[in-house]
Parts: sequence; C-alpha cells; structure tokens
Amino acid sequence: MDNSTLAIVVPCYNEEEVLPQTNERLCSLLDGMMRDGLAGQGSYILYVNDGSRDSTWQLIEKYCSIGAHVRGLKLAGNVGHQNALMAGLDTARADADVTVSIDADLQDDINAIPEMMKKYHDGCDIVYGVRRKRTTDTFFKRTSAQMFYRFMTSMGVKSVYNHADFRLMSRRAVDALCQYEERNLFLRGLVPLLGYKTDSVYYDRLERPAGESKYPLSKMLSFAIDGVTSFSVKPLRLIFDMGLIFILISLVILVYVIVALCQGRGVQGWASLMLSIWFVGGCVLICLSIIAAYIGRIYTEEKHRPRYNIEKYLK
Repeated sequence: MDNSTLAIVVPCYNEEEVLPQTNERLCSLLDGMMRDGLAGQGSYILYVNDGSRDSTWQLIEKYCSIGAHVRGLKLAGNVGHQNALMAGLDTARADADVTVSIDADLQDDINAIPEMMKKYHDGCDIVYGVRRKRTTDTFFKRTSAQMFYRFMTSMGVKSVYNHADFRLMSRRAVDALCQYEERNLFLRGLVPLLGYKTDSVYYDRLERPAGESKYPLSKMLSFAIDGVTSFSVKPLRLIFDMGLIFILISLVILVYVIVALCQGRGVQGWASLMLSIWFVGGCVLICLSIIAAYIGRIYTEEKHRPRYNIEKYLK
C-alpha cells in the first residue's frame, strides 16, 4: 500500500467543451489508483485556470464542491501554458509527494499514469510520457514537430524527442525546478537539466474529444523561439559565420570585377546590384532580429516580474 500523495496538474484555457469528460476520466483513474495502492488516499486533481474567457472556472468550482479529490487554482490573468503549469506544480509541491502534468484535452493517454507511478516507486524522480508515433497528427503538424525537435537538437537544447509536458516529477524534482527563475519558461528544456534519475513511458496519442487546439502555428513558432533563445547561443555564433561567408562572397565578386575590367568588359547589371542590396539588407535585418530576441529576453528577465498571480485556490 502506497501512501505517496499524487497531484495531477491540469492547465486549462477555455476548456469548457472537454472539461466534463476530462474530469470524469481523471476522477475514475485516481479512484482506481488509490484503490489499487498506487497512490495515497489524499491524492487529488489540480485544475489551473489560466485566465479562461468561457465557463471553465465555473465548471472547476462545481467539481471542487462535489468532488473530494478535486482542487482548483484560479490565476488572476492569462499567463500562458508554461507559466500556468509552473503555477500548478509550485502549488502542488506543498502537500504532494509526486505530481503528474497533463493537458486538459487528455490526448495524452492517462492509462500511462499508473505505469509512471510504478517507475516512481522503483526510484525514478522524473518519468517522461513519450509518444510512440504521430499517426493522429496532420501531415503539416507531424512534419513541423519533427523539424522542431531536430532544430532544437541542432541548437544544443537538451530535450526528449516526442515528449511534450506529460510527465511525472517527484517533490524534490519539482523543488529543484522551482529554483530556476526564468520568466521565459521552456519546461521541456529545463526538466532534463535537473539531473535526477529518469525513465520514459511510451503511449499512443489520442484524438482530441472536443474543442480546438490551443496551440496554433503562431504559438508553436513563438514557443520554438523561446526554447532556442532560452537555452542556446548558437544563433549568435551563426551570425558571425554568416558575416564571414558574405565577406568571402564579396571578395569573389571583387576579383570578378577586376578581371572583367582588365579584359575591357564593362560591369553592367543594375538588376543584379539591386538584388544583392536587397539580399544583404534582408540578412542584416534577420541578424538584427535574432540579436533583438536575445536582448528582449534579457530585458524581461532583469525586471524580475512574477510569473503569475493567484486569485483563488479551492481545496
């Protein structure tokens, strides 16, 4: 019989369509785990309302009033998925021995959670939920995801392939994570830095039961930029390499112009000249935008503003 308190942390943003089914499935799972001795009787589900504009919080209040193992955390405003998840983990570590984070749509298979708990009992502080394959994704999403992981690896960011934010963490792992004070959070890159004993559980991702994905292309791109600029300085080094390449190209063009003049051939082609100007100008702007992204991160971190503000906590 295990007495370890488990907290299942679920960030929610406009999830009124999926929340009834999500709550029913998670409550059933938690009851079964407590009955089977995989989790202590004080285990609970913690819903984190990330400034939802629909009736998500009203549903959470309802579940807290009728469910003995449901809690709700209402943030004062929308702070983004990563900060909302961090708020839930930081709150849960006060009385939970182990936490499992999962998205509200339950596309991540909750049946992997008991297997995660078994690995926790075997001594693992961190257990990653990893997708076996991406057959349920569209071609675009599958291809973009593969490019994302490969790009992050090439930039020197340590991450787990096909792992999102479905993971188990022990209390000491969460305590260690809370010592990282970045405001631009990229938890997929931070957690592997903790260094505790880890393992993985593999599962097949399910179809979203209702509603729409809260991660459109714009947010995915922003997420990728946050990950790279938070963990790697390679883009800054690439700017230097790009500058050397342009210098070499300009030297080659200079030699060509000199040879052409010596042979009596005039240098013509305003179109090619203008094309070169536009090309170099575009590269300069790209380089400046990369540098600006890093300066912006420094600016955000130096202000030391809180990641979130808690409006209400229901137990």
